[in-house]
Amino acid sequence: MFAQQVAAAQPLLIGLLLLWTSYGKLTRPEEATKTALPKLVGENRARPAYLTVGAIEVVLALALLSPPAWTAEVLAASALGVGFTGYLVYAKLVVPEASCGCAGTAAKPVGARSIARALLLTATAAAALTASQGWWSAGPAALILIAEAAAFVVLSPELDRYWLLPLRRLRIQLSHPLAGTASNAVPLAATHRLLLLSPAHRAVTGLLRSDIRDYWDEADWRFVSYTARYDGRPATAVFAVPHGDATPESVRVAVVDETSGQTLYRPALLSLAG
Repeated sequence: MFAQQVAAAQPLLIGLLLLWTSYGKLTRPEEATKTALPKLVGENRARPAYLTVGAIEVVLALALLSPPAWTAEVLAASALGVGFTGYLVYAKLVVPEASCGCAGTAAKPVGARSIARALLLTATAAAALTASQGWWSAGPAALILIAEAAAFVVLSPELDRYWLLPLRRLRIQLSHPLAGTASNAVPLAATHRLLLLSPAHRAVTGLLRSDIRDYWDEADWRFVSYTARYDGRPATAVFAVPHGDATPESVRVAVVDETSGQTLYRPALLSLAG
C-alpha cells in the first residue's frame, strides 16, 4: 500500500521539476547557443529546438499535475528522461565545453551531476508507472518527495549559488586563518586588479586552477576565493584584500584543503601583513 502511494506521488515531483526546467528555456531561448544543440541540429535550428523542448516540458508537466492520472503521461516522462540522458552524454562526449541548458542560465559544462539528475528523473518516472491513483491521493507517502527534491537540488549545478556556495563560504570563514580578519562597496574589478599586483598572488599563482569562484565582504576586508591544487590535493585559495588605502603588499592569502578546511599553505612573507 505504501509503495503504491509513493509511486502515486512521483508525478507531482516530476511535474514541478519540468515546470522549472521549462521556464528557463521559454524565457531565455538565447541560451540555446551555449548548448550542444547547434552541433546536434544546426545553428539555425538550435533555438527553435530549445523552445520546442521547453513547450513539451510545460505540456507534460501540466498533464502530470492535472487529474486524471494516465499511464501515457508517465510513459512520456520516462521517454523524456531517457532522451535528456542521451543528449547530455552526447554533449559531454562531443561538445564538452557546452553548457547543459537544462534549467536556469548557469553556463556550466555538462558534468556527472547533470547526467545523474537526468537518470534520477528517468528512475522517478519509471517508479510512477506502477501507480494506480493520482498524486493527490498519496497521503503521508508524499513526504518522501522532500528527500527526492533534495536529491534533485544537490544534482542541479544551477542551484549551487543558493546552497553550495554559501556553505563553502561559511566553512572557509570558520576554518581558514584569515577568518578573523575583517567592506564597503568597492567594485570587484578594482579588487581583482589589486590582487593581481600583489606578492600574495605571485606566491600562489602556480596553484590556482580557476578564475574568481566566489567573493564576500566582511568589515574592512573583501575575501576572494579560487579553486586551487596543492600537492595533488583539491584546495581553495582565499585572498583577503583590504579596502580603503590598500596596497598590493597588504593582500593576504591562505590555501586550505577543499574537504577538511585545513590550512595547507600560507606564505610566511605575508603572515605579518596588516
